[in-house]
Amino acid sequence: MLQRIIKGGYTLGYKDGVLTIDMESYKPLREIVFSTMRKAIIEGGFKPGQRLMEVQLAEQMGVSRTPVREAIRKLELEGLVVMVPRKGAYVAGLTSEDIREVVEIRVVLEGLAAKKAAQNAKPEEIERLESSLIHFEEAATKKNIIDLIHYDTEFHDIIYKAAQNCKLMQMINNLREQVQRYRVAYFTQMNNTGLLLKEHKEMLNAIKDKDGNLARTIAESHIATTEELIVIMEQKNELKNLKE
Repeated sequence: MLQRIIKGGYTLGYKDGVLTIDMESYKPLREIVFSTMRKAIIEGGFKPGQRLMEVQLAEQMGVSRTPVREAIRKLELEGLVVMVPRKGAYVAGLTSEDIREVVEIRVVLEGLAAKKAAQNAKPEEIERLESSLIHFEEAATKKNIIDLIHYDTEFHDIIYKAAQNCKLMQMINNLREQVQRYRVAYFTQMNNTGLLLKEHKEMLNAIKDKDGNLARTIAESHIATTEELIVIMEQKNELKNLKE
């Protein structure tokens, strides 16, 4: 069972597709339901193409259908849900074009963040990167997808903060949810953690050596490599769907 504590003071749990929420939150119920479902989509609890059934979701969360219906409408406006006539609501998929557009932006931002981190990282941030990398390697050895996602996110977040550029951080945060969906899709469907680990180590070494240009080059290559792999995967999925 995967369990995460998320903003608002409630607990989001996944087990065999079941959602639970802590009703002690001070937020309005409709916001709790919306945030819970939104988080489930972003973190992969709800898979692309999965049907969202109001009655079932309401029962799982112990609420009426009204806040669930409102949440689905808001999720549709955000592009996380698509409505299919006479069929209902489905989690929106990640297309190869979606991935390519996000990665094109991410390559630039990640490269700049790595360069600035090499120039500005504090000793304690270097230590945190080293610790995160150790945990990532352990997760890779155990093939623990949840931990791989967590420590990959943590590793990059430390670099963003070490860059010490508030505007850059804001731009990266604007992409955070799209990147997280992409990250979840990658780790749940690709088996290439060895390459990611190698690139993380190279990036860390460049940052420790204060070689900003090298750190930037490695970071850009790192993001571009993951794009190539996941786009191939998504194109195969799209071709499969067309045949069906």
